[in-house]
Amino acid sequence: MPLSPGGTVPGRSRLSFPPLPFSSRRRRGRPGKGEPSGFPGSGGFQGTSLLGVCAARVVSGWTSLLRMHSKKTAVRYYVGIDVGSASVRAALVDGCGTVVAHAEQPIQIWEPQPDHYEQSSADIWAACCSVTKKVVCGVDAAQIRGVGFDATCSLVVLDKQFQPLAVNCEGQNHRNVIMWMDHRAVSQVELINATQHRVLNYVGGAMSVEMQPPKLLWIKENLQESWEKAGYFFDLPDFLSWKATGVTARSLCTVVCKWTYTSDKGWDDSFWKMIGLECLVKDKYEKIGNHVLSPGEAVGKGLTPEAAKELGLPEGIAVAASLIDAHAGGLGVIGADVKGHNLPCENQPITSRVAMICGTSSCHMGVSEKPIFVPGVWGPYFSAMVPGLWLNEGGQSATGKLIDHVVRGHVAFPELQSKAAASAHSIYTYLNSHLDLIKKSLPVGFLTVDLHVWPDFHGNRSPLTDLTLKGMVVGLTLSRGLDELALIYLATIQAIALGTRHILETMQAAGHDINTLFLCGGLSKNPLFVQMHADITGKPVVLSREVESVLVGAAILGACASGDFASIQEAMVKMGKIGRVVQPNHEHKRRGTTMSSAAPSILQRGPGFTSDGEDKHMVVPKKQTAPLRKKIHETPQGEDSSQGKSQEQQHVTQVQTNPCCVLTLVCLGECSLTRASRLTWMQQPGAHGNNNFWMLLKEEQP
Repeated sequence: MPLSPGGTVPGRSRLSFPPLPFSSRRRRGRPGKGEPSGFPGSGGFQGTSLLGVCAARVVSGWTSLLRMHSKKTAVRYYVGIDVGSASVRAALVDGCGTVVAHAEQPIQIWEPQPDHYEQSSADIWAACCSVTKKVVCGVDAAQIRGVGFDATCSLVVLDKQFQPLAVNCEGQNHRNVIMWMDHRAVSQVELINATQHRVLNYVGGAMSVEMQPPKLLWIKENLQESWEKAGYFFDLPDFLSWKATGVTARSLCTVVCKWTYTSDKGWDDSFWKMIGLECLVKDKYEKIGNHVLSPGEAVGKGLTPEAAKELGLPEGIAVAASLIDAHAGGLGVIGADVKGHNLPCENQPITSRVAMICGTSSCHMGVSEKPIFVPGVWGPYFSAMVPGLWLNEGGQSATGKLIDHVVRGHVAFPELQSKAAASAHSIYTYLNSHLDLIKKSLPVGFLTVDLHVWPDFHGNRSPLTDLTLKGMVVGLTLSRGLDELALIYLATIQAIALGTRHILETMQAAGHDINTLFLCGGLSKNPLFVQMHADITGKPVVLSREVESVLVGAAILGACASGDFASIQEAMVKMGKIGRVVQPNHEHKRRGTTMSSAAPSILQRGPGFTSDGEDKHMVVPKKQTAPLRKKIHETPQGEDSSQGKSQEQQHVTQVQTNPCCVLTLVCLGECSLTRASRLTWMQQPGAHGNNNFWMLLKEEQP
């Protein structure tokens, strides 16, 4: 059966090869994890993925070429294995960070009810073995020095004999993984946050429903049989290192970021007792981990004979303590040498950079030499990604998945599919081209001046930490064609970029000094997504030479565990390489009213805020105004947030409320493009008695 242009046997798992083992040619169009094949940008999965089967054929000539090169140069290789939301990927990476072989296989997802997402650890491990065998086929085993794993921060439940236990009411034991994006434990996380325990200071002040303690509490309260039988609770990255080595050690990355462990004090007994999980303390934390290793540290004696046979790797080769997938992506890009690229972070410490890993969701990883506590942003975590540095982690729970949801749910999607297929392009490449056609002489970003998306369709992770928030679109018309689909696609990308800007501004206000973004993941392959992030944040965006930066990060772990590099930092510099740099287009600036999650707003503080900064009238509770937060000033891209605050005070001259709950904002000058504006909003009750929201009634020119 012939291979498709993308290197895929129809109906089988993806296997990619460069034309030559060390060719400098770029590979294009390779999907990111969980991303529909053929598009450089979605990153989201669609419903339940089908279990991948079988192995792809090896391209003729690859094996002999690799052997010839290996004998000549004695190249050392490292295997990186990445478990994403909807697929497992593996890569063979050399000591210079070049991906010389890559394979991918989908994994299954169950959604038995809304906000419940489950997987199978057996399915995941089988996929790990399958893709690893493919990428090392034909390679001299003596040249493979180490293996590193990364994975989503999903919860794996096993019994005392290490067998899968059900995390569902149906009692299906093979479905033993609660996915990271599962939001079933809402009441449990509310209980935890109500304790105001000191450990919450290290997660931005409030724990996320996506972390492990609320999920553990949910299992105890809802699945008593599974709770009583449970012997081990693993973060998915730690489960993989256990399967490979038989050692139950946990990674400092996982337990610090998702379980409340601290690198200096370890577990806090009082926290677990306070939330009703004192049983974990009694057995000295055996179920959740009492042996913790730094990422990249060698685990046990390396691969066990059984795991080596299943993975197709040599017995005893080094296995590294693992990382969460976003952290592996950060490791793969944030430490790259930037000399000669005229970037503001050149000759600056690594603390001036933020790594943004964007796929199904997005994570924003910033490091600092001293702990910085950022409201609504996870951390600070010591040595959770880069040894010796503190990590803050912002995030958006749905980005690639949101784009996919918006586009595929539009009535014009069948038309888009048909036209994209006819042009031999992915749907997103076609949408980008269509936007170029309809923008005429305007910058593409101006097409959505009257269309705004509130992107929190799956709640807000950072910096508002409100999982109850919902998505919203303002500015819809009766039009149903392809133009309108392209516009809402653009507005969604802009909303995500504005959310990133909100996170960055919050981090900077707390003490971070950030001047450059480093992007990787599926969405980094979408040029529109990248350019909007550069324009809206006002910061240059650096793309990795290897689009599979997460896999490079996982391979860096294996390289360190093998002893071939003295430190993670050394491996980051030598194996992380810069590709393209995207500068913000300053000609595309405009000032105006923009509804987004991108900046602190007047409404969040209460509609009684006036130009002198004092509360004059009624203060509306945050939850009533959070779904809107109308941004009535816009800081020009590239300027600091302090200017935005002064504009806020300059341009908001009147905010009034009346007994009928009508709010009027009078804005001057640049508040509405170049003219003064009076914006009138009415408070409306939410559906089914939910929180009220503000509806725009009219915009007038006084």
